[in-house]
Amino acid sequence: MSRYDEIRALLAAQPQRFLVTGVAGFIGSHLLETLLLLDQNVVGLDNFATGSRDNLTDVTSRVGATRAARFQFLEGDVRDPLACRWATEGVNVVFHEAALGSVPRSMQDPLATHSANVDGFVNVLLAAGSAGVRRVVYASSSSVYGDDSSDPKVEDTLGQTLSPYAASKRVDEIYAATFARSHSIDSVGLRYFNVFGPRQDPSGAYAAVIPRWIGQLLAGEPCVVFGDGSTSRDFCFVENVVQANLLAACVPDAQVTPQVFNVACGEKTSLLELFASIRQHVSAYLPTAAGRTPRLEASRPGDILHSRASIDRARGFLGYLPAFDVARGLEETVRWYAERAVRRATRVGTADAFESSRVF
Repeated sequence: MSRYDEIRALLAAQPQRFLVTGVAGFIGSHLLETLLLLDQNVVGLDNFATGSRDNLTDVTSRVGATRAARFQFLEGDVRDPLACRWATEGVNVVFHEAALGSVPRSMQDPLATHSANVDGFVNVLLAAGSAGVRRVVYASSSSVYGDDSSDPKVEDTLGQTLSPYAASKRVDEIYAATFARSHSIDSVGLRYFNVFGPRQDPSGAYAAVIPRWIGQLLAGEPCVVFGDGSTSRDFCFVENVVQANLLAACVPDAQVTPQVFNVACGEKTSLLELFASIRQHVSAYLPTAAGRTPRLEASRPGDILHSRASIDRARGFLGYLPAFDVARGLEETVRWYAERAVRRATRVGTADAFESSRVF
């Protein structure tokens, strides 16, 4: 039995009360779904800046009415100290996912990124400390490695940060370590590497590459690669991230706090390789996608060239063993978006809608 299996069995036998900030977002909603399926009590906090009410509806429909009754939703902002105090009351563990993501967004509006990602995080830490929360597990980012050229990235070696988003996440890590010493607040940081999966927003200026390309291929729209396509990332399916969060929340060893851990697959995939794989999976639902090619454009400021994680520390301390590699994760993800596209096309009542309309 894996450590993750043990943790799930323990939670099912001894339910706790969890807070998920950013609960209506992509990762937050997956955490919510898993916790409810384990019969946990969950408080969710979100201001819908980037999250979606549809995500919450999808989760509650999947878990059923009895389990959904264990979920209490609070509409509020982590930048509001009072909202954080209300949300943490009586909570055992906080999963802090609320943030303004996206490097390009942070380049355009650094103040908004700082306010949500740094001020909001400090509010959550202070509220958790006042409420006697046992542990805060928070989302950091692989962007903190900046211009470090190491391959793979290891937690103790950082370069110069290249964007306000990266800086905000690094500051969060510093605050977490500081509050562990000054306020005895127990926290664990997880550096996410390019997470993808169902319910990730495929539209908008700051959409992540995988859902954006899936949506564009299904809709017959052009796909853009920034750079020459050799840029590589360590793409990580969202279920692996859920596993890492639950492990970080429940592993009793005090040595895991206030450490940070890479959460990834330890694999490197170039953008052109990624596009070819997505195209292959989409063509199973839409054969005309098989002949599509991406358009190359200039690289974006703040983007790093290559990123691959060492997951040795997470494996050793947390017992983290990613269950989904990139190929399996893409298969699950494309299926979800394709089936969603078919359902929407059916609702509009035209046979051409699947191929000719943007269905996201």
